[in-house]
Order: sequence, then structure tokens, then C-alpha cells
Amino acid sequence: MAKISQLARDIKRAKLIEKYADKRAALKAAGDWEGLQKLPKNSSPVRRNNRCVVSGRSRGYMRTFGLSRITFRELAREGKIPGVRKSSW
Repeated sequence: MAKISQLARDIKRAKLIEKYADKRAALKAAGDWEGLQKLPKNSSPVRRNNRCVVSGRSRGYMRTFGLSRITFRELAREGKIPGVRKSSW
């Protein structure tokens, strides 16, 4: 499980990204690079991390499922992810 502070920081970034999205788009379209630099750093979508929705882990993230590789394996083994089976041949 990720630290609570890391999860809170990521949630805060998501809120800032949403808040400044329109303003950021307008400044980019106008080519106002100085205005963009005055916005908060965490309002940039690039600074957001992909995190597992169950464990909060940032490494080994599987984008199609929104889970880390470890959580994905556990849930797939238990049959809780639709359409996913353990392979055997």
C-alpha cells in the first residue's frame, strides 16, 4: 500500500489539473508561455502519476485495467476480473 501522503498528493494534483484545464488550453492556444509558467506546477497533466486504484502502487501499472501488476495477478487468480483467465497449455 502506498503512503497516504502520496495518494493525497495525487488527488490534489488531479483537482488542480481539472481546475486549470480551460485556462491552460487558452494560454497554449494564444502562445502565452509566460502566462503558462505562472500557473501552479501541479496543474500540468504531465505531473500526474498513474496509480493502482486498489493499492496505490505507481510502478508496474497496467493502463487497461487501472491496476498494478501484483493486484492484477491476485484478482485475476481469484476470477474477479471479467474476461481474464490464468493461461495453461
